[in-house]
Amino acid sequence: MSRPNPPVLAAGAVCWREGADGEVEILLVHRTQHRDTSLPKGKVDPGETLPETAVREIAEETGLLIGLGAPLGVVAYTLPSGRPKEVSYWAAEVDELAIANSTFAANDEIERLSWMTLPAARKALTYPHDVDIVDRFAGLHERCHARTFAIIALRHAKAVPAEHWDGPDATRPLLQRGIDQALSVAPGIAAFRPERLYSSPAERCRSTIAPTGRITGVEVRLKAGISQDEYASDGARVERIVAKRLRRRRSAVLCSHGPVLPQIVAAAAVGADGTHRRELGRAAQLATGEYAVLHIAVEDPGAGPVAVEVHGPTA
Repeated sequence: MSRPNPPVLAAGAVCWREGADGEVEILLVHRTQHRDTSLPKGKVDPGETLPETAVREIAEETGLLIGLGAPLGVVAYTLPSGRPKEVSYWAAEVDELAIANSTFAANDEIERLSWMTLPAARKALTYPHDVDIVDRFAGLHERCHARTFAIIALRHAKAVPAEHWDGPDATRPLLQRGIDQALSVAPGIAAFRPERLYSSPAERCRSTIAPTGRITGVEVRLKAGISQDEYASDGARVERIVAKRLRRRRSAVLCSHGPVLPQIVAAAAVGADGTHRRELGRAAQLATGEYAVLHIAVEDPGAGPVAVEVHGPTA
């Protein structure tokens, strides 16, 4: 018996801006060969993670360098060939500087771009599944949840087992598999445009977050309070560290250890109403090299996350 074809995976974004009058516009692409109007998106390249794909495809199709906001879910449909396709979308606010620096030029794939209001975009879009994604974005915006920052909890990659290491636990290095994991997740983490990178002083955490630092150009700062050596069951110190990040309303990565990660997630989810209980549970139980992204509304950082997602290495 033949196995069903795996779906074609793709990723994109609802790129949006807000005018002085508060009216929202989103960016649509008019495709040259397909003669249709759609949201910008594209297929995953080998070795890519979905967030990485979304940012790369937006840059290639629109010339815009973006950072991802809250996820808008996945749409699934069948291609003319009969193969299933799944496209993951995120919201992505675009500022005027990014628009001014866009490198877009009409080509054999995209003939032009259009900024449209939400009602106009719904009418212009060729495909109903794109309209569904616009409706999801509209719901976020109506609840004041479209403009977000992220608290990203990253578990260190695979390290030399403790029983095979003679030195202090904090000096355990990554295995080659762990090095590959760290390299794999770095572009995906960078897709959320973190402004601060924090790491446990342990070597396995520092090595895990180092590729993200190189890609983003953001300095990695060491925080003993999120180390395994400083672990305390009450989580008070971790809560203070995360609370400061919530007050600053800036996207940040905290690279830490298995016992500490649930405390980081719980501190970032203060005020949560139970809507994302399952996702938060998953976020607190990360495997090595995985990271959880908790999207927090800028206008109400004390209300808990508006969305939670977990990603891991392809390596």
